[in-house]
Amino acid sequence: MPVIPEKTNLFIVDIEYTVPMSDVQQVIEPHLDFVRRAYAEGRFIASGAKVPRTGGVIVMMAESADAARDYLASDPFVTAQVAEYRLTEFLPSNVHDALK
Repeated sequence: MPVIPEKTNLFIVDIEYTVPMSDVQQVIEPHLDFVRRAYAEGRFIASGAKVPRTGGVIVMMAESADAARDYLASDPFVTAQVAEYRLTEFLPSNVHDALK
C-alpha cells in the first residue's frame, strides 16, 4: 500500500503561535500526543517546529479540507487557543519513490 494513496489530497498546515511561548509550553505534551496518534493513524507525513520557533508545520493527508480542519480541531493547540492553523491544499502530481 502506498504511503500517499492515489488521488489523496495533501495539506500543508501552517501553525502560528498566538500567545507567548510560556503559554504554548503548557500544552506541548498533549499536542505531541495528538501528533503521535496522527502518525499512528497514517494522517501525518511530516511535522516540526518552524525556525525561528514561531509555530510549526505539518504535512498531512485528508479526504477534503473540511476533513482536515475537523481532525485538527481536536489538537490541544487549537482547543487551548494557543495557535492558529492555516491550510494549503494540493493534489500531488509527483512524489518521491519512497512515498509510492
